[in-house]
Amino acid sequence: MDKPETLAWLRRISGDLATVTIKRLEETLPWYAEMPPARRSAVGLVAQAGITSFIQWYDDPGSTPWIASDIFAVAPRELLRSVSLQQTLQLIRVTVEVTEERVAGKGEHLREAILLYSREVAFAAADVYARAAEARGLWDARLEALVVDSILTGEADEELPSRIAALGWHGHGEVAVLVGTTPPQFDVDQLRRTARKLGVDVLIGVQGSRLVLVLGRAEPSAGAEDPVADLPFGEIARRLEPGFGGGYLVLGPTVPALVDASQSARAALAGFAVARAWRHAPRPVEADDLLPERALAGDPLAKVTLVERIYRPLQAHSADLVATLWAYLDNGRSLEATARELFVHPNTVRYRLKRVSEVIGWDATGPREALILQTALMLGSIGTDASRRRPAAARRGTA
Repeated sequence: MDKPETLAWLRRISGDLATVTIKRLEETLPWYAEMPPARRSAVGLVAQAGITSFIQWYDDPGSTPWIASDIFAVAPRELLRSVSLQQTLQLIRVTVEVTEERVAGKGEHLREAILLYSREVAFAAADVYARAAEARGLWDARLEALVVDSILTGEADEELPSRIAALGWHGHGEVAVLVGTTPPQFDVDQLRRTARKLGVDVLIGVQGSRLVLVLGRAEPSAGAEDPVADLPFGEIARRLEPGFGGGYLVLGPTVPALVDASQSARAALAGFAVARAWRHAPRPVEADDLLPERALAGDPLAKVTLVERIYRPLQAHSADLVATLWAYLDNGRSLEATARELFVHPNTVRYRLKRVSEVIGWDATGPREALILQTALMLGSIGTDASRRRPAAARRGTA
């Protein structure tokens, strides 16, 4: 049979080939039989287009690049999301098997043409899925950047939860924000793999030279070889540290949920801006360890934190503790000088300083913590004096 006769015969049986192919798909591919009717119909259109395209290609092999791509143009866009590349290759294999069986005995040249064309279609399918994956990856990157920016600015809206869900966020419960510098060769995939091994999900934002990570607890995957317990965020930050560039690395305070992440982000960003003021700051450093520097830079959150976590608890507990701490810090952390000023025994000073540590969790005998406590006392006293003056000023204004 010469080529014109073969083409005419192929056109006559193309409908039968499509029918037999659809039947074979239902018999051999469980995922196809379970699909909704509309999607099965779309897959059938792709199979029919493949057979028709092969006949056109057999007539003119030079049309391969265009015809092979046109096979997938008949499918609706959502078919790419419901049919994987592996399933598409199974579809191609079944179609080729049916066609080979039907043309058996019609000549080796026709069989070779079918095999050659099936290879071209497989490459075309891979190209379609690769472009779809690339487009999805670019979209996910833009969406992730938008979500991280919303968290950093605190301008969350009602769409933020749906955007986070679209990114496949598996975090639950506590969240913390980590801010550092972007390395020259940033491997985002390696950073995500490390985070998964540590039992956290991560949102990543690259803002020029600044790298921001939103960390959330994640359920261990079913196939995890060595599931980790809930590590402290400080330890997680330490293990993620190699993924950042040089410079300071600041961890914001832990917050209960992702919707509160902007609070952790504000503290981390404020700490990152002033970290250079602490000459021996560790890497990573917690934002709350930079409270004095943040307060000096005008961070209102740091000022409130110092007053609420140090000054007010001490004041509410005992005026003697406040007076003792003031005197101890003013006298260069000397027990004897403090005792002489307060007319008490040095052991009394020791006892009160121990009570200070028990009440607020900071030890005044350390140089760094002494700076934190002295800043809190100064801010607390300024706020107290201002609140006392305001009523007097109000009375003078009404007199």
